[in-house]
Amino acid sequence: MATRAFQPGRIPVIRMLRDYERSFFRYDLIAGLVLATMLIPQGMAYAELTGLPAITGIYTTIAALLAYSLLGPNRQLILGPDSSLAPIIAAVILPLAAGNATTAVVLASALSVITGLVCILAGYLRAGIITELLSKPIRIGYLNGIAVVVLISQLPKALGFSVDEDRTVDVLIATVEAVFDGATVLAALALSAGAVLIIVGLRRVSHTIPGIVIAALLSIAAVALFDLVDRGVSIVGDIPAGLPPFTLPEFSLDDIPTLLGGAFAVALVSFADTGALSTATALKSGVRVDPNSEIKALGAANILSGVFQGFPTSASSSRTAVAMAVGSKTQLTGLIAAAGVIAVMLAAPGLVAEMPSPTLAAIVITASFSLFDWPETKWLFKARRSEFVMLLGSFLGVVVVGILEGIAIAVVLSLANFIRKALRPHSTELGKIDGVPGYHDRDRHPEAAVVPGLLVVRFDAPLFFANAPSFGRTLQEMIDAAERPVDTILIVGNAITDIDTTGAEILGDVLDNLDGKGIAFAFAGLKGHVKDHLRSYGIYDRIGDEHFHPNTISAVKKYKKGLNNDSVN
Repeated sequence: MATRAFQPGRIPVIRMLRDYERSFFRYDLIAGLVLATMLIPQGMAYAELTGLPAITGIYTTIAALLAYSLLGPNRQLILGPDSSLAPIIAAVILPLAAGNATTAVVLASALSVITGLVCILAGYLRAGIITELLSKPIRIGYLNGIAVVVLISQLPKALGFSVDEDRTVDVLIATVEAVFDGATVLAALALSAGAVLIIVGLRRVSHTIPGIVIAALLSIAAVALFDLVDRGVSIVGDIPAGLPPFTLPEFSLDDIPTLLGGAFAVALVSFADTGALSTATALKSGVRVDPNSEIKALGAANILSGVFQGFPTSASSSRTAVAMAVGSKTQLTGLIAAAGVIAVMLAAPGLVAEMPSPTLAAIVITASFSLFDWPETKWLFKARRSEFVMLLGSFLGVVVVGILEGIAIAVVLSLANFIRKALRPHSTELGKIDGVPGYHDRDRHPEAAVVPGLLVVRFDAPLFFANAPSFGRTLQEMIDAAERPVDTILIVGNAITDIDTTGAEILGDVLDNLDGKGIAFAFAGLKGHVKDHLRSYGIYDRIGDEHFHPNTISAVKKYKKGLNNDSVN
């Protein structure tokens, strides 16, 4: 078997450099520098949300930018620490670490490497379809739940104290009790509230204004000018100088089941976030992006983050939006941003060490505002209550039960909704409306006329094991409700894309029942490959070739012609 020759032009960074235009550089440079300034405080904030030292957020940021800039197929997508992943990571590693910060870092790195391997394997297996396990209502409900979890988890830090609870509801209760007990540090509250106002206010003015950077620098200045450390405000403190060495994380084999389960959960959420964001940005730029290549690049970013003492990463809608707003043209933006972050870490690590923790909490809190999709939530409530109930179930699963459990609940709800629809697909009787071509739903158009003796039924789904029993019951109910003698049933099968063996078995039972009542059976518009299945099952010959019609109109004409011939005879 011939092997496919290596093609350097298929590597995203080589393709980008080959097609690069000189006019792009100015835009990429500006976008990269703007990103570099905002990514440092943002990465630190998400690291602390994950339960890790703030510096690991910077390591993760650098690794994600470098890996995706070299291997990512989307020219404008920006990867990095993500607020939607942080609670999942914390739920996986913190119980295993048992309070040991060093162990937590190692476990987070291991989780990142395993997540990367899962992503790459999924990419090669062309498993991008896995992201569809989270339908839109479920995804919105899950992210809304994450937003609430993130917000509540940061309230104690924003108020200047800590609580010893893990579950979201317990954290909220403990926070309220601490506030009433007078535990609030007013200086910390002033810093966090001021940072939230600055970030949200400037974001409303323009996405190109680095509100996070301005809030961080003003907070650092306030700590120094007003000696806020002595007033109870905590800061990041000493951080390691320079950059960490590349190293494979070492961990106990007993932790593998938990890490592997967590890796699949992180990968699933990352797939959904990255895939949706990549598709949206690619559509805007008019460039098609292969989702499986996207997943492989995401995997590479996670592996590099893991060996760089970081944690799992994903696409960031806020950072991508900023990059696009300031004119980013290619993946070179990410390389420039990574270089900028590295330069700050090498030249001014002391500046990073003076970052106040309440400000980092404020950065995370503003991120939770973006996660909560209020417009879509309201729209679903008005547009489709059944899907809003699914959204609510996913939301409550995350907030009340837990992050990892919430993912499982979200997937189960998606599958349950699919099964619910599959068990009882839409079926309706069709009739003819004067002056309107075709045949139409009589539930929506009661005035539609029927042909005496003929019951025309449209079945809007594949006929398979889950809905086949419903198919038989539905036909019987329609016959009983027809209020007229029925001698022929015509199934309009344009939407029947498959009939499995169970469907064929039930169809055979339906034919037996109809034969006993002297009722004929026919199909209209059934696709060729479905007819082939019926031939292999022996059902096609039983129904008879003359009872398969190309469309509804020809079938009804043939039925009427038969009636006329019978009346003549």
